[in-house]
Order: sequence, then structure tokens, then C-alpha cells
Amino acid sequence: MVCWDPRIEEMPKEELRRMQYKLLKSLVYRLYSFSPFYHDRMKEQKVHPDDIRELADVRKLPFMFKRDLRDNYPDRIFTASQEELVRYHVSSGTTGKPTVVGYTQNDIDLWTTSLARALTSAGLGRGDVIQVSYGYGLFTGGLGMHYGAERIGATVLPTSVGNTERQIELMQDLRATAIACTPSYLLHIGEVAEKMGISIKKDTELRTGILGAEPWTEGMRNRMQDWLGIKAYDIYGTSELSGPMFTECTEQKGFHLWSDIALAEIIDPKTEEPLEPGEKGELTITILRKEALPMIRYRIGDITSMEDSTCPCGRTHPRINRITGRVDDMLIIRGINVFPSQVEYALMAIPEVGQHFQIVVERKGALDDMLVRVELNKEFSFDKITDLMQVRQTVEHRIRNSLNVNADVELVEPGSLPRYEGKSKKVVDKRLM
Repeated sequence: MVCWDPRIEEMPKEELRRMQYKLLKSLVYRLYSFSPFYHDRMKEQKVHPDDIRELADVRKLPFMFKRDLRDNYPDRIFTASQEELVRYHVSSGTTGKPTVVGYTQNDIDLWTTSLARALTSAGLGRGDVIQVSYGYGLFTGGLGMHYGAERIGATVLPTSVGNTERQIELMQDLRATAIACTPSYLLHIGEVAEKMGISIKKDTELRTGILGAEPWTEGMRNRMQDWLGIKAYDIYGTSELSGPMFTECTEQKGFHLWSDIALAEIIDPKTEEPLEPGEKGELTITILRKEALPMIRYRIGDITSMEDSTCPCGRTHPRINRITGRVDDMLIIRGINVFPSQVEYALMAIPEVGQHFQIVVERKGALDDMLVRVELNKEFSFDKITDLMQVRQTVEHRIRNSLNVNADVELVEPGSLPRYEGKSKKVVDKRLM
């Protein structure tokens, strides 16, 4: 096993917990003393820094929500002056007021350190050429990966998104060994490459994908690895916390969440009670060492579970499992909770269908109606209408068994559904239009 910082990454669990407690205690005192926002929140919750006597006492502290960032737009929660900031990042604001995150130089260094550990754990380092095909600019993905890749001594190819044919040419000409982008965009790159007569597996040196910014399933991973000849690693982070920060290691058994940087909890989103390791709920994170925009018990909205056992790779830090959806992405169809990732999971077990699908939800009369549009796999030939009918019945059966809800299925030609260079849009909810 190769570590970026073996002293921290292999630290015994009890030492990690003691470190977390000291960092948490210091953070709470600092914010109670110097942040009007957190001081008022703690007073409302009737909690004082002296009440934090052990790590479990983090549960006494108030939650923070994305609406808090929007309500205090642009920078009223910041605990660093503008003169101390070296960078801003801003969310798209597509669901309301955008969120603004400021960074001191120490915040940038912490973010970069987290990614240096993460990329090293995924087997990358000096000698690799990492093509960064996340967006650069206000979005955190591009610059975050760029700094992390440079920190580990890799060569960065900063292609950003778009101009896909040129990206493929550069991937070949500059011998890229890894790519960082959304899973959707890598699928698009693979399809465009084939139209150019290029096989990513056979005609490039690409061997690693660092893929995130949207949920994707194990079935999608397996298909991508087989088709493109790479090892695909999930990466996790949010704009509010600092963008991409945590990846799977070479074992591919969950994201390593660095305990000296982040304290994670999994809570029941309805009762707000903590859940045990392995139980699925809402991810809540406290960033222990941020200066410009500290986050205590930030409710991210992502659905996952946590593992506290030592990873087979030897790293002792807790791991969060694959994100299966978001609390606010959940669709309620006739009283049944449905996540797009459940649909993807069902489809990826059917070889006759491709990687792309779209969910269309509308209300017909008093009932919700769900249509799943699914691309056929171009590797299969369907000579008879009965073949297509059989595939459609198989898809309907899989979806019904996985989701416990009936859905209409429409099989469409390969390449006919929309493609995206950034995050994919798998749901069209006409009930909201």
C-alpha cells in the first residue's frame, strides 16, 4: 500500500478519535466566540462549548442546512475577512439563490492535501498524466482536481468540459493515463471515440477514471470498466464543503473520509437520530479545520451508510459507501419512494439495454404515472418485434421488483436520449411544470 501521509492514514482509531475531539472542541469554542451565526444557533439549542466533553457530544450541536447559506448570501456566515480570502467558488443557483464559499490559503492547502491522499489511494502519482475534464471556474471540480493532481507530482491536462473530439485526440497524443470527470461525460467520450474509429481500451493509455458529481451504480461501474478498459473510482465532495475531497482506494470499498479533516454522522432524515454503521441514512458532516466557512453538522442530503472497520488497504479512517441518491432527489410515485439510482441498478442487470435512460413522471387524473425511456444496447441486434417485446417485459419486471411500483417502459434507439458534458439529467418531473 502506498500512502501520501502514512502517519495520518494508518493512525490507530483511538488516536484518530482523540484528534477529532480536540479539533471539534477547538472549533466549537472558536465559533461560539467569534461567529454571530453559530453563537446564536448554539444559544437557541441551549448548548455551550463546555458541554462538548466527548466526541459523541457533537449530537448536542445544531444542524446546518443549505438554506442557511442562501439566507446569509453572499458571505454573512464567513469567519474570515475578505483580505484573508484567496478564492471564491459559487454554486449554479439552479434551485434558488446560489451558495458562495470562500477559502483562505490554509483552506486551499487542506483541500489539496485531502485530494493528494485520495488520488494516491487510487493508485495515482508521479508519472501519471491526469486529464481533468471537470468544469473549471466557479464550479469546484476542475480546480480542485487540478491542485490535487499537481500536489502528487502528476502531469495535469486541463481540458475542462466540451470539445470532446479534441479531448480524445489529446488523450491519445499526450498519453493520458487517468481522467477525472462525471460518469455521464466519460460515457459520452467513449461513444464519440467509437464514432471517430477509436477504442479507449485499445487505442489509448487510459487506465483510471476518477468519476463523481452524480450518483452511479456498481452495475454502471462494471460496464464502464469492461467497455473502456479502465478501473473506475468514485469521488465524493460538495461545493459547500470544498468540492471533491474523498475517493475510493484501490480496494473500491467506499470513500475514505479523513478523520483529521471531517467528522461524519449518518442520521435518520426524519427523526434526526444517529444511525449505526451499515445503516443507510442522510450524510451529515462537520469540517473540523476550515477557516473561512466552517461547517458544523451540515446536512448534505445524500443517502449513504458508513463503515468503521479498517479497510483491507490498511487505512484506518472510516468509509462512506456509494451514494444511492439524495433526500431531495427522491420521487414519490403513488406513495412509493423512488430514487433514480434504483432504476439504474435494475437496468444494468439487463445486457440488452444500454447505459442511458430517462425517467418521465406526470400526473394522469389523480394518479402519478412513471415512464422509463431506455436506450437499447447497440451490440445486440433485434430481428423480430417479439425480441423487443421480450426485452420490454424484462425491463418492466426488473423495475417492478426493484422499486415495488409499476412503470411504463419505452425502448428507444441507441444514441437517441440527451447527452451531457456535465451532470446528467435523468428525471423529467412534469408534475412540477
